Parts: sequence; C-alpha cells; structure tokens
Amino acid sequence: MSTTSELDLTSPAPAKASPARSRRGLRGNSTFNFWLFTGPFLIGLAIFIYVPIGWSVYLSFFEARFTVTPEKFIGLDNYRHMLTNDDFVGSLGTFTVFAAFIVPTTWALSLGLALLVNRLRFMRAFFRSVFFLPTAVSYVAAALIWKMSIFSGVRFGLMNTVLGWFGIENIAWLADPNPPWYWLVIVSARLWLQSGFYMILFIAALQNIPAELYEAAAIDGAKRGWQTFRYITLPQLRATSTAVILLLLVAAYQAFDEFYNLLDKTTWGRPPLVELYLKALGENQDYGAGSAGAVILTVLICAVTLFQGRLMGFGRGDESK
Repeated sequence: MSTTSELDLTSPAPAKASPARSRRGLRGNSTFNFWLFTGPFLIGLAIFIYVPIGWSVYLSFFEARFTVTPEKFIGLDNYRHMLTNDDFVGSLGTFTVFAAFIVPTTWALSLGLALLVNRLRFMRAFFRSVFFLPTAVSYVAAALIWKMSIFSGVRFGLMNTVLGWFGIENIAWLADPNPPWYWLVIVSARLWLQSGFYMILFIAALQNIPAELYEAAAIDGAKRGWQTFRYITLPQLRATSTAVILLLLVAAYQAFDEFYNLLDKTTWGRPPLVELYLKALGENQDYGAGSAGAVILTVLICAVTLFQGRLMGFGRGDESK
C-alpha cells in the first residue's frame, strides 16, 4: 500500500458543520421587535398629539370658560363666533398675504444660497455651517435681538444708525403701523432663521442630480447658467421644491414666537395663533371658542397645502413631470 493510501486512511474525517441554530424566542420575532422600537414613539404621539387634537375638536362644540371640561353643548355657536370675529378673520386674511410673500421669498433665497455654496471649490463646509447656524437660534432670542438691537427704533439702533449715514431720520420700526415697517422687521428675522435649513435640503437635492445630465446638455450646445438651471437643475429639484413650499406654508400659518415678542402690546399684525392664544388664555379664557378657531385654522392650512401640492404635482408620481 502506498504512502498516499496510508495517509488517507489515517487522516481524521473532516468535522461536519453544525447546523446554524435557529433564532428562537422574542428576540427573533420581527413583529415584536417592530413594536418594541416604535411602540414608545406611537404612545407618545397618541398621548401628546392625537388625544389633544381629538379633545380640542370635541371641546369646540361646547361652552367651556375658565375650564377645559365641557359644560354645555352649543353646537356650531363657537364656530359662528370665531368666523364673525373681526380680529381672528382679519389675522387669517393678513397671514394669507404674508404666506404668499414669505414662502416664495424664502424659497428663492434658500435655493440661491444652495446654488452658491454647492459651486464653491473651497471652504464649502464652513459656509454651509455659517448659513445653517441661525436655524439653531431660538425664535424668541432672535425676536429680542431684532427688537432691542437691530430695529430698536432709537438712533443708537443698528438700522437707524445705518440710515443716519444717508441723512434719513429715525424710524419707529415697531411703534407705528402706518406705514407698516414692522413687516420688514418680521420678514428679515424669519428669513434669517429659516433660509439655512431649507438651503441644506436643496444642497442635498443638488448633489443627487446626475452629472451626466449636464454633460449631455453641454454636448447638445446648452450654455452654462440660465439654460442649464431652467431645463435641468430646476426640474430635478421639483420634488424638493414642493416639499419646501409645503413646509413653508405650514410654518407661515403657525407663526407665533417672533410676532408675540415683537408685537406684544399691539392690536395689529397679530397672527392667528396669537389671536387663539389670547382667546383661550386671555381675560375670558374661552377654551371652546379657542378650540373652534384652532379647528378652523387647521382646516385652512390643510386646504392651502393640498391646493399647493396639487398645483405642483405632489404625489402624482413620475407621470406628472
């Protein structure tokens, strides 16, 4: 017998691989793991969001003064009261105009900043951080800075100092509603606070545009600049633009902090949330009417956002492009 045969006979047989142990118990249950991780979030969402919304809708059909407990069913009287309240209806109209101005302005500024930062060859991360940093500032803190330092209304304020260099008299930015200089204060503060966040969204969308599209356009003779922006960049940003506009619309109607701190002692220029705050937590503390106003505002926001989404083709898929 050859040496090779002896080696074959004496060599031990290879050990068989042990079968993989099946994952048993709760740890291997995907359904259990799903509810384990999402359950706390869903419970918090139900307790702090859905239950208060349902209770507010229920409370809007009752008379409830100085208490959140329903006292007397009055049907739609709270809705009639709010829809005939000049202050509340006026705030809805005023902020519809405000949204029609602030939304496209913020969209254009955010997109412009994104295009500039995305084209930088150096220090891109630095400028991206600089423009995004105001997003972390509290609206209350920003409103106080704008009110007490930049647009203070005295000759030592920053804006009045700059205007004084050109021989322009001091302007009481937040004292006189005619002309409405306070809109310049509010709009500038909101642009400073919001533009950086939406700039980041646009930068992410710009980085996802295939470079082959620009190369093909260059081969076809398209000029860099307006032509490529109009026919390539802007269509590729359609989904992001729609989402940004919807977020801006909701944010415009939910404005509260800067208006409450800038126009705290005035009766003009109040947003709907300030009117509802004063209605529910003011002298009369009419929680029923305040809840009805909140429902009206919610319906208005939903109607405006749905109209805007349908106008821009949101949710209709690729066939809408």
